[in-house]
Amino acid sequence: MSKKTKNIDTTNIRALTPFLPDNLFVAKTPDRGRAVFTSKLIPAGTVIEIAPMIVFNEKDRLLLNDTFLYEYYFEWGKSGRKGALALGFGSLYNHSYAPNARYLPDFDLNILEFVAVRDIQPGEEICVNYNLDPDDQTPVWWERDKIKKKKQHP
Repeated sequence: MSKKTKNIDTTNIRALTPFLPDNLFVAKTPDRGRAVFTSKLIPAGTVIEIAPMIVFNEKDRLLLNDTFLYEYYFEWGKSGRKGALALGFGSLYNHSYAPNARYLPDFDLNILEFVAVRDIQPGEEICVNYNLDPDDQTPVWWERDKIKKKKQHP
């Protein structure tokens, strides 16, 4: 018995497969642990990576808060109640308030697209602002946690 395959018109379909160019690599830094770097120039506006996401519900997200994965997952969905772990290098980009890249979540396709916001030089670490907006200077979660602890224990 033969199986018939259905041809699909791919003209308007966006690929969901990981897009990970060969110029990206992960290396240890002296002060930030692992980080993502490039070995080639990445011009501003270039898509660096498209990372598929493993999405989990709010209950599972809250359980992960007491594990090491807390540092690697993204709040996910329009309400931010779900969580998601990025495949590829997506969960390894470090934070910066002066990032050279940004990430764009697509909650329908469950992907993160990483895009250069300026030219990124060979050997340079690729960083994103964890607040989503590259210009957002709001303290990120570990800074907010430190501020809370100081207020509780002066």
